[in-house]
Formats: sequence, C-alpha cells, structure tokens
Amino acid sequence: MTTATIAKPLRSIGLAAVVATFVAPIDAPAQTQAPAPRTVQAPVRKPQPQPAAQAQAAATPAPVAAAPKPATAPENVIARVGETNISADDLRSYVAALAPREQAALAKDPAMLSQAVRLLLANRLVLQEAVAKKWDQQPAIAAQLERAREGAVVELYLQSVSTPPANFPSEDDLQKVYEANRAAFLMPRQFQLSQIFIAAPKEGDKAAEDKARQELDDVQRKLKAPGADFAAIARGDNNAAKDAGDLGWVAETQIRPEIRGQVMGLAKNSVSEPIKLDDGWHIIKLIDTKASYTRTLPEVRDQLVLQIRSERSNMMRRSYLAELLKQHPPVLNELALSSLLDASKK
Repeated sequence: MTTATIAKPLRSIGLAAVVATFVAPIDAPAQTQAPAPRTVQAPVRKPQPQPAAQAQAAATPAPVAAAPKPATAPENVIARVGETNISADDLRSYVAALAPREQAALAKDPAMLSQAVRLLLANRLVLQEAVAKKWDQQPAIAAQLERAREGAVVELYLQSVSTPPANFPSEDDLQKVYEANRAAFLMPRQFQLSQIFIAAPKEGDKAAEDKARQELDDVQRKLKAPGADFAAIARGDNNAAKDAGDLGWVAETQIRPEIRGQVMGLAKNSVSEPIKLDDGWHIIKLIDTKASYTRTLPEVRDQLVLQIRSERSNMMRRSYLAELLKQHPPVLNELALSSLLDASKK
C-alpha cells in the first residue's frame, strides 16, 4: 500500500531556492516584494533627490573585481580556504545587504548560514583566479563590468531616494489597510485527514488490475471489522511508517474537487467509501474540522508592514523618475533608431 496526496500542488520555496539567492552578486540587492493583498495607500509626499555627492558616497559599491583584502586577524576569521578568508565583518556586511526575508530565513536556519559562507568562499576563490589572470582587464569584460557597476549605482541610489521613513506605516495606517482588506485575510475551512491510497495499475495489465482490486477489497473488509484501526491498516506491513496515511490539516481550497465533496459529507472520525481517481483509489478518514476564520491584525502585521512599505517604495520610485524626466525631457532620434533596427534585421 502506498500513499499519495489528495491536495492540489502548492508552490513552495525550498532551501535550495533560498541558497541560490546567495550565489548571485549582491552589488544591487533588489527590494523583496512580499505576497499580500492589494492595499489602500495613504497620501505620498514627493521624494526629494539627494545631492549627487552624497549619493555617490552612499551608493557606490566596491568594484566587482576588487584586489585581495589585507590579511584578517586570526580571531576575526570565520572561514578559510587556501589563502582566502571570510571574516566576521565580511559576513555581517553580506547579511546586511540581503532582503529582510532572506535575513529572517538565515536567522531561523543556521545550516543555511553555513552554506552561504561556503558559497562566499567559492566566489572569493573564483575572483582571485580571475584577477590573477587579468581576465577582468579584457576590453569586452571591462566594458561589461562598467555597465554592471553603473547599474548597481543607479539601483542603490534609487533605493536611497525611495525608502519610506522608518516609522511608516503608522498604527492608524495599518488598521485602515487591514479593515479595507479583511476579506483577503479569511482562512478557509480546514480538515484534518488520513487516507489509504491504492495505486491504479497500468491500463491493460489484467494481473495488476486483479491484484489492486483484491487489495482494495481486503482493505475494505478490514475497515468494516469491529474496532478497526485506520492508521494500522494504512501502515499495512510497514510497522515503521508511523505517519502512513496521515495528511494533517488541509485547507478546503487545496483538496481535489472529487474528494472535497466526499470529505464535506463525512462526520467526525468517519471513513469514506473508496474514491476512484485517475491515479488510484482514495479512502479518506475525517479526523477533525476547523471552521474558517479571519486572521487578526497581530497575526498579519509583519506581512502587512512589508507589503505597505514595498508599495510605498515603488510609488516613491515612480514619482522620483517621473519628476526627473519632467525636469530633463529625453530627446530621441527616431530616424536613427529606425535605421539601427533595419540594419539589425539584415
């Protein structure tokens, strides 16, 4: 007997996806967009551009192909490979440049931090080799590096002029947005379920079909016996599979429609008849039910703050760019552009 999910697939971000973020250059970390409902915006003050000198000092990152750093004091070294060191200061700077969600993920999982250090070391080794071979001094590569540096400066400067005040949003703003979006915080009804799953054999395999049907009949006979233990029957002969058949809490909206109708008609601790789907037979036990409810403001506060600040930041960025272009209207040579496009098609 095997198990299979009855729920619709959920999109998830695993450890590998988060760690992959650390491999990318962090010269210009983009602001993280937190998934949340459309919110109501408070009035926005027009951002004031910073003086160019201040922007250059605050926003200019270190060159991509920087020369190796001086030797780090042994007590400050976090990791080393060959002649390459990662200091505590290096790691603090690295983490500070990450988006808030990535920082939170690192704080919760020390193993992820260890992996990040290993990737930093690998990047340092690659950088040392590239600089030693003067690879970064090739004209084509140097031009790409300069474009990357320009892009990083622009992005960091735009972030500096589009960062909302630290005290934004206010408690009043939060409450208004929450009230305006209460429907989006509704949690659907949930069901605590267990199942016994019998896989359907390949079509046309008469012997396998007979075996599956015999297994289904045997399971049904055991379930109808007085004092039947659903979990034990789900485990079958695999006594080590303590969680066999246990699906935990599943949201109503995530249950396959063919099964959802059966589940909603079950009484607590009752078992369904076999439900035939394309993958096999599902026998469901309803253990408990949680009624739908609306999450409170304290429950969604962090998510809501991130979303409101992100939306305000985007609005400030658009406003700044619009004002800048208004002050310095661009002039395009449309004829030259058309000629360039025509030449590229030949």
